[in-house]
Amino acid sequence: MDKAPDQGVKKSAGLLRSSAVVGLMTLLSRVLGLARDIVIAQGFGAGASADAFFVAFKIPNFLRRLFAEGAFSQAFVPVLSEYQAKRDRAAVKALVDRVAGSLGLTLSGLTAVAVLGAPVLTALFAPGFYWGDSDKFDLTVDMLRVTFPYLLLISLTAFAGSILNSHGRFAVPAFTPVLLNLSLIGAVWWLQPWLETPVMALAWGVLIAGIAQLLLQLPFLLRLGLLPRPRVDYRHPGVSQIIKLMIPALFGVSVSQINLLLDTVLASFLQTGSVSWLYFSDRLMELPLGVFGIAIATVILPSLSRKYASRSGEAFAQTLDWALRMVLLIGLPAALALCLLAEPLIVTLFHYGALEARDVTMTAFSLRAYSLGLLAFMLIKVLAPGYFSRQDTRTPVKIGIWAMVANMGLNLALILPLQHAGLALATSLSAFLNAGLLLRGLLREGVFRWQAGWGVYGLRLLAAIAALALFLFWAPAPVQSWLDYSLWERVLNMAWLCLGGVGCYFVVLYLAGLRPRHLRH
Repeated sequence: MDKAPDQGVKKSAGLLRSSAVVGLMTLLSRVLGLARDIVIAQGFGAGASADAFFVAFKIPNFLRRLFAEGAFSQAFVPVLSEYQAKRDRAAVKALVDRVAGSLGLTLSGLTAVAVLGAPVLTALFAPGFYWGDSDKFDLTVDMLRVTFPYLLLISLTAFAGSILNSHGRFAVPAFTPVLLNLSLIGAVWWLQPWLETPVMALAWGVLIAGIAQLLLQLPFLLRLGLLPRPRVDYRHPGVSQIIKLMIPALFGVSVSQINLLLDTVLASFLQTGSVSWLYFSDRLMELPLGVFGIAIATVILPSLSRKYASRSGEAFAQTLDWALRMVLLIGLPAALALCLLAEPLIVTLFHYGALEARDVTMTAFSLRAYSLGLLAFMLIKVLAPGYFSRQDTRTPVKIGIWAMVANMGLNLALILPLQHAGLALATSLSAFLNAGLLLRGLLREGVFRWQAGWGVYGLRLLAAIAALALFLFWAPAPVQSWLDYSLWERVLNMAWLCLGGVGCYFVVLYLAGLRPRHLRH
């Protein structure tokens, strides 16, 4: 194992520790995100206004994941790491300045076009609104004009966060999403009463959050001496290299997000509430995905990039192996819990105010379908950096095309018999295809090799998962009891299930011989 300290990261900060920091910050954000969704569900339920907001927010949010946290970050971090390893500080600062200027100008133009063409975008992303409900369509257009500038703000925030991550400052970028959740909660509580159309408060909350998130990053960049002075220069070698890497990565890194967006497009043709049911189930799935999958991926990308730049092949393979073990350790029990506790989770979090019992049942269908693919979604997050850290963006594109074609075929096959749950199931199945092809490619290229101990590790996981499955199958009360519970009864029972499940899982792992030292890298 490579014991040399990574440049820009304290010697004591290993991958597990850094992942824990990101995970804790992300957990805080996700918990507040659930609180945000509870407030939205209580105020707007799963009706037309909620459907309209979720589409108006999903469009810039999808593009954020596609550009900012997807293709841009995956292209920018390896180039930045290469500059840090091989160039002086003046060259690094010049790269940061020119990327800031070029990215800002490009996104400003895109934002202006999108705001003017909001009706076209809405018709493209939610055609069912255009053909079936003119009021919902008009409301979505109005909100999209307010929410779309969020793309510009959050992309610049992601740019700043990538710089901080490359210097081992993971906590601040991971904390930043907290501001979005606080802003939306505040908008519902304090801004909504002042507006003629109450749901517009959510749109303004998104815009306010984008401003706050960007401002939070700037003092920390200043402390590093890397606060950008934007310069537009598309011909700069580093900028050109990033653009070259981004073009294929725009598709390859974000196939899962494109598939989720296609779910929304098709769901707009289904009965009212379908978009909201998919949204709420997706949000629950994103809790473990964000806290663990994205946290691990965030930490390993700069580490893999540095190892590749220094030609540390064995350390590169060991880092990927460690990431896969961590994903299985957390992803398997999380997927099982989401599947077996679907109704109790939804009732505890969302069954208040305008959200009805039928909405609980319908959301549970899609949550179970998404839970089947949770492990695949997490695997994609940690396998893709194995390509992008080596500045290989073409291979994930080819794999993404196969996954996209499979997803569309499965959508068409499953939407009629299973409605919105069929869309979620299609996304999960295509995610496994994506993850499997990514893993096969890394093995074929020889950059990933299975490390010793997988047999014993797999048996330990199998024993712990079996014990957890028995506990979660027998412990919960019937669904009707959860619907009849008071708020505190729901919270206490869910706390008991969570603590009991976690305890059962890790006690069995410990009895099977797994120790904390086995998880270090």
